[in-house]
Amino acid sequence: MPLKRLSQLAVPIGIVMIVVMLVVPLPAMLLDLLIAFNITVALLVLMTAMFVRRPLDFAAFPAVILVMTLFRLALNVSATRLVLLDGFAGKVIDTFGHFVVGGSLIVGLIVFSILLVIQFVVITNGAGRVAEVGARFTLDAMPGKQMAIDADLNSGLIDEDEARRRRAEVHAEADFYGAMDGASKFVKGDAIAAIIITLVNLIGGFAVGVGQLGMPFGEAVTTYSLLSVGDGLVSQIPALLLSVATGLIVTRATGENDMGTDIMRQVTANRTPLRIAGFAALTLCLIPGLPKIPFMLAGGLMLVASSRIKEVVDDPEPETAAGAIAAVDTPELLAAEIQVDPLGLELSADLIDLVDPSSGGDLLERVKSLRRKIATDLGIVAPPVRTRDNPQLPSRTYAIMLFGIEVARGEAPPGTVLAIGDFLGSLPGEATKEPVFGLEARWIPASMRSQAELSGATVVDRASVITTHLAEVVTQNAAQLLGREDVRMLTDVVKRSHPVVVEELTPTVLSLGEIQRVLQQLLEEGVSIRDLVRIYEALSLQATRTKDLDPLVEAARRALGPAIAAPYVVDKALHVITFEPQLEQRVLESLRPSEFGYAIALDPESSQALLTNLAQLVTAVENRNLRPVLVCAPQLRAAVHRLVHPIVPRLAVLSYQELLGAEQIRSEGTVGVDVPLAVGA
Repeated sequence: MPLKRLSQLAVPIGIVMIVVMLVVPLPAMLLDLLIAFNITVALLVLMTAMFVRRPLDFAAFPAVILVMTLFRLALNVSATRLVLLDGFAGKVIDTFGHFVVGGSLIVGLIVFSILLVIQFVVITNGAGRVAEVGARFTLDAMPGKQMAIDADLNSGLIDEDEARRRRAEVHAEADFYGAMDGASKFVKGDAIAAIIITLVNLIGGFAVGVGQLGMPFGEAVTTYSLLSVGDGLVSQIPALLLSVATGLIVTRATGENDMGTDIMRQVTANRTPLRIAGFAALTLCLIPGLPKIPFMLAGGLMLVASSRIKEVVDDPEPETAAGAIAAVDTPELLAAEIQVDPLGLELSADLIDLVDPSSGGDLLERVKSLRRKIATDLGIVAPPVRTRDNPQLPSRTYAIMLFGIEVARGEAPPGTVLAIGDFLGSLPGEATKEPVFGLEARWIPASMRSQAELSGATVVDRASVITTHLAEVVTQNAAQLLGREDVRMLTDVVKRSHPVVVEELTPTVLSLGEIQRVLQQLLEEGVSIRDLVRIYEALSLQATRTKDLDPLVEAARRALGPAIAAPYVVDKALHVITFEPQLEQRVLESLRPSEFGYAIALDPESSQALLTNLAQLVTAVENRNLRPVLVCAPQLRAAVHRLVHPIVPRLAVLSYQELLGAEQIRSEGTVGVDVPLAVGA
């Protein structure tokens, strides 16, 4: 039979045989063999527990405890059967009853009682308490560990496989300590069972010896007491070994080495405690009547060990010390420490449940989905969102960070959902503003969700509020988030499918930096750069004539065509605002070149009147639940965008050439310097 198959069947067959032992009598010789095997395996388990580097390396330990406890109880039952039937339970039990305790019933009972006290009162109780506390602390720490893993994954420090491995390790650790909490009860119950079985053997032996076999009372007491004590000692020795192994496992902290190496290294790490202990042992020699040689040997060993440590610790090799200092100050490590995360999300302590899967938190998964949505909508790969807890944040607060600077903040009270609507006065909760669109809203108890929906309100959970807010911040700052490396990566993607397009554009015609400026300007104006092939084709043609930013951007916009106007089309109609012809001519005449492209150089009063009238008209149109766009001549579009964007950032500025994708064009008003002329009002 193959070794793998044998290992699969060994434990199930062993458990079946243990059950058989509970009901089938065993010969004394076989019992001796099984008792020796029991003691040997218990010693093996103890040694394994000492040499593992971390508890999870012996993850099968709880099951081993259960099997070994059941095996030992089966041996107790078999031994009890032989003791009561034959007055003899094999050479091992007989030897323990006579030789180990000197054939003295009193000595045997005392030794047996001491072993029970050591196991039951000291080791088992302590190990059980440590296992219980360890299980509780491990479960409490799971959300933080999982959030740390997801944060490292989102920040790109680890890949999906490593994150999956770490998550499995966290779950395995929780399962292990939970199982150890239950397994420690097996050990405690085994100690109690040993006391009961020994008493049953004593009382039953007296009854059988005197009542059935007609033995004198004194002979019956001597015979069956020694056998019962021998059986108890044979059982308690492996039980004690397993109890010690349990204590070692649950008190074992994860280290780089086995337990013996860690203990010796840590105990002998400092020479001062060794010297104090050595001198204290030598001082005890001054007490009259105490033997001098044992204390002199112990103290001398401590002092010799301390002198050895001085040689190793106090005189390190200069090269090693210099190497350690150099390692700390390497430019690579310092550069890694000062790097700033492009995008971050910080949560207050009471919002950790949003990222804890065991509590139903799915915020991290939503953030990952958000990155995919941004890539689909804007055509950029958003940087990983570094999610972490921040104890300095006020309760129920989250903060969105951009390059280490807080750019937005909001609230997500635990146990609530956000109800958005016009008639929320009848709902209990705290009034607030929806963070993205500034709509009237109210944080209501989660139990009121159905009632709020029936009243016509839109109800959003906390994770959706945070994700939507994060999406808005990313969209508004997409141009800043598009770095040079991102442009190179996107260009490489295009090159794999359209190599000629890229070869004609870069690096001979435009550098990556110049392409980055064009793409950033498109994102700044709310234009998706998903169709990089057409953008690059347009840039390669325009760049042969000029490399100025505005003409390059306009060429890319012309290539995208209807795709620019499509997001603003509602019911196949595009709602536009235009300039009065006289005003548009004045603006055209006022164009002046600048460092950042053409700018509008109207006098301050005219500029202020234009912007004021435009803002009023946009607000009036938006109050009718429409989304207008400002349309002007292609030569003016870039300069007009620079003028109006700081005042009306939500207003898109299109040229007449970009209106071809709309089936209907509805004029919602014209802007003059003096007053806005509203057509659709």
